[in-house]
Amino acid sequence: MTPHLTLDRPGAIIIAVKVAILFFLLCLPAVADLAAGLQALKNGDYAAALKEFLPLARQGNALAEFNLGFMYDEGQGVPKDYAEAVRWYRRAAEQGNASAQFNLGSMYREGQGVPQDWAEAVRWYRKAAEQGDAHAQFNLGLMHLGGPGVTQDYAEAVRWYRKAAEQGYPGAQLQLGVMYDMGLGVPQDWAEAVRWYRKAAEQGDADAQFDLGVMYAHGEGVPQDYVQAHMWVNLAASRSSGDDQRKFAHERDFLAEKMTPQQVAEAQRLAREWKPKTSR
Repeated sequence: MTPHLTLDRPGAIIIAVKVAILFFLLCLPAVADLAAGLQALKNGDYAAALKEFLPLARQGNALAEFNLGFMYDEGQGVPKDYAEAVRWYRRAAEQGNASAQFNLGSMYREGQGVPQDWAEAVRWYRKAAEQGDAHAQFNLGLMHLGGPGVTQDYAEAVRWYRKAAEQGYPGAQLQLGVMYDMGLGVPQDWAEAVRWYRKAAEQGDADAQFDLGVMYAHGEGVPQDYVQAHMWVNLAASRSSGDDQRKFAHERDFLAEKMTPQQVAEAQRLAREWKPKTSR
């Protein structure tokens, strides 16, 4: 297994709980305007959202600034303009808005609206990560793993992965499993690798399902069990595409050659009945 190096960048991070908390800190008219803008954005009425967000953003409302930045980032109701997105993200980020800090870090990482600057990306990711943003924690872990913008440091990668993983973030759970599997930044511990692979696999992460299946196939961290191995690898194949799907399907078929027809049937039944979990 090798570490997966795909950085994460979700869409608009409009978290209802955060919005609700901040509502109490705003005057009532601003609350109503912001709520109307968020509802319009949710409904895809970008012109109405822009009408509500723009005056608030000009007044320094961080949530409006963030959402206005996102609209320019995605070209929703306005022409796509990365430089303008950066301007609004920065205003919100400098007020401590973690979602804006994360997205500003991503703009620096990708060189969108600003010259590409890995160190600046790390700086903004760190600000968001220190506020508990799981996406930023995950990306910070990846950057420490690969050494972009920071000195390569496996232990530091593990530290940030763990923070995100403990929040239930499946990508970080997968990566933490890989670190334990390979002994990177932590002593090699297959049982601990299995524990984190399972958490991500149970949420439907195909890479984690495959890795968990391989652990069962080899008896690493768990008793060898071809039925469980086939089930997890089969699930991985069904939830992937392209080269990954071919790779997972090949492993599934290879396992089936070692199994009795009854074992294969049982593994297939378990796969059919499997349902993802959302718990941590």
